[in-house]
Amino acid sequence: MISRFDIGAAPGEKTDAVFMAAAIAYGRRWLGLTAPNPAVGCVIVKDGVIVARGATMPGGRPHAETEALREAGERARGATLYVSLEPCSHYGVTAPCADAIVHSGLVRVVSALEDPDVRVAGRGHAKIVEAGIGLRTGVGVREARRANLGHILRITEGRPMVTLKLAQTLDGYAAGGAHDPRLMITGAPANGRVQVMRAMHDAIMVGVGTVLADDPLLTVRLPGLESRKPLRVVLDTHLRIPLGSRLVATAKDHRTLVVCAQDAPAPAQAALEAAGVEVLLVARDAAGRLDPLAALKALGARGITRVFCEGGPTVASALILRGLADEVALFTAPKPFGGQGVPALSPHARGLLDLGSNFRVLEEGHAGLDSFRHLERVF
Repeated sequence: MISRFDIGAAPGEKTDAVFMAAAIAYGRRWLGLTAPNPAVGCVIVKDGVIVARGATMPGGRPHAETEALREAGERARGATLYVSLEPCSHYGVTAPCADAIVHSGLVRVVSALEDPDVRVAGRGHAKIVEAGIGLRTGVGVREARRANLGHILRITEGRPMVTLKLAQTLDGYAAGGAHDPRLMITGAPANGRVQVMRAMHDAIMVGVGTVLADDPLLTVRLPGLESRKPLRVVLDTHLRIPLGSRLVATAKDHRTLVVCAQDAPAPAQAALEAAGVEVLLVARDAAGRLDPLAALKALGARGITRVFCEGGPTVASALILRGLADEVALFTAPKPFGGQGVPALSPHARGLLDLGSNFRVLEEGHAGLDSFRHLERVF
């Protein structure tokens, strides 16, 4: 694969920024497939031409750098490698990427950010410099951090990153009253966007209230992405999920995990496990509810790096209040509900979401008739 950018061959800030953006974008194609490893992207450039590219492959191996070097072959000699995360420097399932770079004939490496993993943490960059290869770091650092945030948080905080998806009517409701029919808030374009976001995460998470109200399937339903099957996660303190729900009925074909309190009923746990559902017990918080941080850390321990949370309002508010919603995708319909329904967020959570000191806008616009705002938490 060879591509040309009309920016000249000489290294420089503009050149490096463009090629790093290409590396990050290529790596993002594999988001949701590479856990427990990050979805790293890499391109190799010679004389202003991308001569090879690589990304972390499904399951986390091989790594992006070795894939790009394999494709480049002898064209790597005298070239520059752009990579969205520091090359690894330790022996694991495969040999270190930093060693492969040292022996490749590359003359320059541009790396977006340092890997916080203590097995790397600057050692990959140091190997490159010690070998006499030119190194520049910090290019595209903000976008690279966003693309690698699941890996970063799993290493530094023991939990995956969380993207919270919210859909609301114009007047702020997520559902109608207790006996109202299910409220269909957003249209097909917004729903399609949500399907793409599901595919870019390792797990899709909801609270049991959403299961009881909507009986969701939580699968990726887009042509060409049928193979993407994120882990389905239900937060269910008392194991109230019905055995007849669609999640339980399809558990043997789609991995399904129910997270409950340590004192949840044993018979319910046994019945779910017999149906093919995995049950995970975690601690309660100070208020006696399922501790969302404990649940996320349990997912992190399983190698999950990216969670897409689709509600409901109780879970969404808890994540925002605990500082656990790293990105928020808010879809708003053009029409109000016009009655008394279920608010999409608690007043306190909505207040935190609206404050510029807690979240900033990544993107905003329209998906069909619905508007959307994609926010990221301010670290």
